[in-house]
Amino acid sequence: MALYLTALIMIILMPGPDMILLLQTGARQGRALALATALGLALARAAHVTLAALGLATLFKAAPWTFDLVRFAGAAYLLWLGVKMLKPGALGSLSGAPQGSVPPSWLGAIGRGVLTNLLNPKALLFCSVLLPQFIDPNGAAVSVQFATLGVILVLLALLFDCAYALVGDSLGRWLERSPSARRIQQWLFGGLLIGFAVRLAFIQQA
Repeated sequence: MALYLTALIMIILMPGPDMILLLQTGARQGRALALATALGLALARAAHVTLAALGLATLFKAAPWTFDLVRFAGAAYLLWLGVKMLKPGALGSLSGAPQGSVPPSWLGAIGRGVLTNLLNPKALLFCSVLLPQFIDPNGAAVSVQFATLGVILVLLALLFDCAYALVGDSLGRWLERSPSARRIQQWLFGGLLIGFAVRLAFIQQA
């Protein structure tokens, strides 16, 4: 179990779209919506674990076009988010609503978290590859072990995501004092998401 936790922490700490989305949401929309985004990411990871247990990764292997479909959809969504971050009028909102209109909602933040993680086929393949390595053939039922490892994955990732959300909120408070630094942060995070989108579009199935 210690080895499993160590592997999880190392992977969770690697920068990716989830981390950037949480930091940006915290910085631009505050703690509450960033935490709602973290909840959406947790729901998506739970779905990934469930789909991995049902063998969806095998479908990706048998029908590569399904992997490509999810891959391009995920890349398009990340590109859309990244471009929205770069728009000057979107500094205060990732929801697509112009400033002065209805503020972004918890459901919208949860939805962004779900889509950002769920449309990442590598997250599903990660669950399919990592979890089975820690299944003990001589232990409890495989389904029970898989569920236990999956719950640990979701909860541990949620803990780190909440920390990123709080860091983003603190970052936003600091950026309020410097419009130039806020603009640099906006371009940096938007550019990173666009970069992740391009990388996702060109990766090949393992």
